[in-house]
Amino acid sequence: MKHVFACREGLLFLGMLALGTWRGGATNLIPSPLPAQIMGKALQRAQRLESDLVRPDYVYTKLSITEELDDKGRVKDRKQKRYQVLFHSGLSYLKLMKVEGQNLSAAELRKQEDHELAERQKLTQTKFAKGDNRENFLTAELVAKYRFTLIGSECVHGRPAYELKFEPKAPDLPVKQVMDRLLNHLSGTVWIDEEEFEIAKAEIHLDSEVTLWRGVLASLKRFTLCLERTRIDDGVWFNRATTGDFEGRRLLDPMRIRIKSESNNFRKLGSSTE
Repeated sequence: MKHVFACREGLLFLGMLALGTWRGGATNLIPSPLPAQIMGKALQRAQRLESDLVRPDYVYTKLSITEELDDKGRVKDRKQKRYQVLFHSGLSYLKLMKVEGQNLSAAELRKQEDHELAERQKLTQTKFAKGDNRENFLTAELVAKYRFTLIGSECVHGRPAYELKFEPKAPDLPVKQVMDRLLNHLSGTVWIDEEEFEIAKAEIHLDSEVTLWRGVLASLKRFTLCLERTRIDDGVWFNRATTGDFEGRRLLDPMRIRIKSESNNFRKLGSSTE
């Protein structure tokens, strides 16, 4: 009888290992955290960084490509822009440097400088100036919309990360603003860095067609977005690459847009490499 019990325990243990319920060696078993714990820590880190007033400023380069496709998937319009991005107090500010590989004219540069000056003045007035927080989009309201399931662990750019599936908690989530019409129908996979609980990668898609502005102005029937992030040497994370494919209707015209962006040359503001 003891042998039967021991055999059952052994099979149970092997099953738990196979399902990924336990991690580590046989002498140092560590239970995997629950999805709610992982996302809770990721949210706590995002909120902590957002309130950090002593974060260093950074600057980097961003290349953005937008393609408009016809109904057969052929490119009918393409725009390429290169930006210098200032990351200050948790917010990102873009300065357009080149369009289609060409430098801006003197008039265009003056316009960009005036815009940059206005943005800097806003930054001195309030921490929550109207910048674009492209590096931190994780909020309690966003996380609360979805049900997360831990499906395993995977290395992302050489760092172990929790792999979680997510889907809307219910088909009839409340709509408080226009963007909720889209967010309420998104599903996908997100990879959370196991050490620092930062989003390392995300793949997002639309489950069903959504209408915007009551369907009068636009509708969206296809939405896919892939995001990859990178950790630089001093522990700061930035969005490194983004690709997206969107298809729908704008007014009465069909629309399909494909986007791609890449960021590099991350450095602290004022560094010798600037």
